[in-house]
Amino acid sequence: MSESLVDISLTINETEYRVSVEPRYTLADVIRHQCGLTGTHLGCEHGVCGTCNVLVDGEPVRACLMFAIQAQGAKIRTVEGLSQGDTLHALQQAFMDHHALQCGFCTPGFLMLLTGALETNPDLTDAELRDVLSSNLCRCTGYQNIILAARAGADRMKQLTSPMPETATLRPADA
Repeated sequence: MSESLVDISLTINETEYRVSVEPRYTLADVIRHQCGLTGTHLGCEHGVCGTCNVLVDGEPVRACLMFAIQAQGAKIRTVEGLSQGDTLHALQQAFMDHHALQCGFCTPGFLMLLTGALETNPDLTDAELRDVLSSNLCRCTGYQNIILAARAGADRMKQLTSPMPETATLRPADA
């Protein structure tokens, strides 16, 4: 017998979704099956692999371990929310440029994990990046290119968010 449904509102990638869910539904399942955002992948469904990472209020979260009803009122960001139209996010472009994906199944989780970490601290060292990345599993790449892409993406993100240098004000020469 099914539990009674609860009506909730989720804000995902700045779009509001009104859904009816059983309280036991995970955020990952609701994102994929009720909101139609299939970029969030499900791997182990035990919180081990990181494939289902999304950002909840800017923090990386394993969407398979969070109930959808817990996310009501939060701002959720999925891999679909990274690009701006046809312009890829700096990390997405870096993953392409540095061949940091093979099958691509784990890629959305890595991208969301790194986005959250680098938006919080854009100056992560390589050792800190490795530590962050160690929480996600990839069976194809061997991680080296993921680390290279993470560094390149971090550098590009810093360039895109750093303020423009001040320019000198030109004054007419004194007469």
